[in-house]
Parts: sequence; structure tokens; C-alpha cells
Amino acid sequence: MSGSSSLGCMLLLVSFYNISSNHNSLSWMAAAVCASRSAARLINWKFIRGPCQRLATQASTKPSITVGDQSYFQSDMTNVTPTILAKVGSNLHCQPYHPLKAIKDHIEQYVHAIYRKRSGSPLFTCIDNLSPVVTVEQNFDSLSVPKDHISRAKNDNYYIDSSHLLRAHTSAHERDLVLSGLDAFLCTGDCYRRDEIDAKHYPIFHQMEGVRLFDKRDIYPSDRNSDIFDESMEETKDKQAVYNLEAVKFVENDLKEILMGIVRNLFGGIETRFVDAYFPFTHPSWEMEIKFQGDWLEVLGCGVMSHNTLVKGGASNKIGWAFGIGIERIAMILFDIPDIRLFWSKDPRFLSQFKVDDVINNVKFQPFSLHPPLYNDISFWLSPSFSLNNFCDIVRSIGGDLVEQVVLIDAYTDTKTGRQSHCYRLTYRSMERTLTNEEMNVIQDRVRSAVELQLGVEVRRNR
Repeated sequence: MSGSSSLGCMLLLVSFYNISSNHNSLSWMAAAVCASRSAARLINWKFIRGPCQRLATQASTKPSITVGDQSYFQSDMTNVTPTILAKVGSNLHCQPYHPLKAIKDHIEQYVHAIYRKRSGSPLFTCIDNLSPVVTVEQNFDSLSVPKDHISRAKNDNYYIDSSHLLRAHTSAHERDLVLSGLDAFLCTGDCYRRDEIDAKHYPIFHQMEGVRLFDKRDIYPSDRNSDIFDESMEETKDKQAVYNLEAVKFVENDLKEILMGIVRNLFGGIETRFVDAYFPFTHPSWEMEIKFQGDWLEVLGCGVMSHNTLVKGGASNKIGWAFGIGIERIAMILFDIPDIRLFWSKDPRFLSQFKVDDVINNVKFQPFSLHPPLYNDISFWLSPSFSLNNFCDIVRSIGGDLVEQVVLIDAYTDTKTGRQSHCYRLTYRSMERTLTNEEMNVIQDRVRSAVELQLGVEVRRNR
């Protein structure tokens, strides 16, 4: 590299470092752009070559993404789509007369009525307005999710840039809320995960996070000599190494008691059970199931919080439980809502059904229309990096909520070449009107072009 080029790079990098070290709203890419402009004024830009020039060019060719009032420069991790971004801020869980808000309000009212402080005020703080944009550290590291855990994958999440994403769960706020001094809270919000397309799955769902912490005085109120910690530091299937079994059982019983109360307050005298499960941020962990129309259905996950999370939250002397309830799952069961897309409908024939007193006990969804479905198949030779989530994300980005289902109907492997071919059937159906074949064909053609371009597959067209 020439002396002038070296000087240019040095000035660029020094300016970049000074700006990015300042803890303001500039992202690292924004800092690089500012730095490049500063350097260009000090030296003749034509002498800058190689890495510096590529950095400036790269920074200027990728448009920024705006979420709320914050802008982010794209990176190689960016995969959030305009279709998803358009729904950020909808806050269905806060919309009057919406069934998701009805579920949220009912749970909060029950918890407030049953769990009070000695002063008579509610024990649990309710939060429902936190931004869905979180850092990778909040969503994963604060919960001690291993660096190589599959839940971090780009294939399963909506990344804004390399350090920010749309939260995959409300657990992303646990550490920060504990750090703020809260010992008991319910936190509700919209969460985002890339998923398949059918009547029960949607890339946006709403979750209520519940957390309650205890210290040794809560568990041993009359015994000052007992402690919640285990000196042996032995981890078993029933407890974390740091806690003693008696304290864990106390927390487990309290957790299951509140959850059975919440579910029975919603569904009445329904049969429930807890099944052992695994989550990277609780141990022991369970899934709660209810028996509904003869089948066991999972409605939430829960467990004893990882002590590491509490340490990070400044509550190392405590033990606690956490749960996450999928509000759509509860609402679909409770109100007999057959298709998860309905929660996003603005049709007054849907929303008006929930404008009644005592929604929980008085509403069963009445279908207001059933328009005929349209079907179209797409076949292609797979590329090495093909994933179903990527394919479904493209279909959703183009077809939106007009796509009811995507299902694999045929898989074929060429015995000579070893190449694999998949055939998917796309079902189109509007919740509000009858679709035409012409409309569907336009969408299908765009899907075919997009999957070839973005996924590297080879579409098999009829000849």
C-alpha cells in the first residue's frame, strides 16, 4: 500500500474509532460513513484504495432500516423483511376489544386479585410497552443461551443487523427488569420468529412473561439459619447446582399454583398436567398442557430461572420462577378461532364479536365468511443452502396474509445426480373476499422468480 493510501486509511480508521467509541445513537456503519467524509476532506480521495474504498462503498450501497424512530445499517445478518417491519408497532395486545388484549387483561386482573403485598397493593407489576427491538445480548446472552445454540440461528430469527433483532421472546427483558429492582412482574409483547405457514403458525405472536423472585426470608420466614443455597454445588435433574432442593421445590410449587389458577380462571375446571421439558434459561423446566376436546395441548413453558440470569440482574441472593404464555394459543382454544391470521384482520365482522361484557365467558367465534381456496404448486431442485423457513419467508413477503398454507406434497431424489426436488402446494384464501385465479397467478409468478433469485433453487417449469 502506498504512503498516501496508508495515511488515508489511518485517518479513516482513527476518525471511525473516535466516533464509534462515543456512546450515542450512531451505529458502527454510520460512524464509518462519517469517518470517511472527514478523511476525504483531509486527503485527496483518489489516493485511497483497497479496503478503505471498499468500506465506504459498502456503507453507501446498503440502505438503512428504520424501526420506530431508530435507524440501523444492514449487515450480512439482516433478514427482516418489509412485510414484517410493516407490522411492528401494531401492538394488538393493547388494542381495545381485540381478543389478545382480552386475554392479557383477564390474566392481569386475576393475578392482581390473588397476589397482593402486605400493604394491599398488587404484588405484580404489569408491563406491555417495551420495544420489540432488542440486542443479541438481551435476547440470548442475558439468558445464558449457549453461543452455538440453534435458537440463535439466522434461519429462525429476524435480524435487523449483526447486533439487533426483533425479540424472539419476552424473556429478552427478564434480566433488565430484574436489574431495575422488580421482584414480580408480567411483561407482554409481540415476538417474532421465522416459521412455517399454516392455520396455527404466524411469524408474529404475542407472549406474556411472568417472573417472581424469592429470598431466604420468603422461603424460611421463621428460620434464620436456613439458606436457599447448596454448599455441595451438585446439579441434578431436579435442581441447579447452586440451590438446595427444598428451596427449588418451594419455588416449583408456587409456580405451578399460579399457573393452574390462571388456566382454570380462563377455562374453568379443565384438566392440566406438567411435562418435563428443556429450556436453556430455566432448570428444572416444564411445559403445561391442558386436556381440550380429548387431546392434550401445550399452552406454556416454565421453570426455575437460571441463577446466572439473576446474577446478571443483580439478584444473586435470590431464586425465582419464570413462565411464557403464548396468547394466540390460549385465544384460539378459548374462542374457537380456527385461523391465526384472523388476529390481524381489521374486518369489523371479526372485531365486533369481542365488543361484549365478560368476553372470556361469552364469546365463541362465529365465522362471518368462508371464501373458496385456490391452489398452486411450485417444484424446484434444491440448492445446498435451502431451508423451509427461508422459502416461507419469501412466500409471506410476496403473498402476505393471502397465503393460508404451504405444504410439501412431493419429494424426489434423482438417482443419477443425487439432486433433490421438492414440490410445495400453496393454498391461497382471503379472509374477507373471493380471490381470482388472475390474482393468484401474479403472486405465484413473483414467488417463482424470487425463490430462484434469492434461494438459488432451479424452478421446474412445465415444458
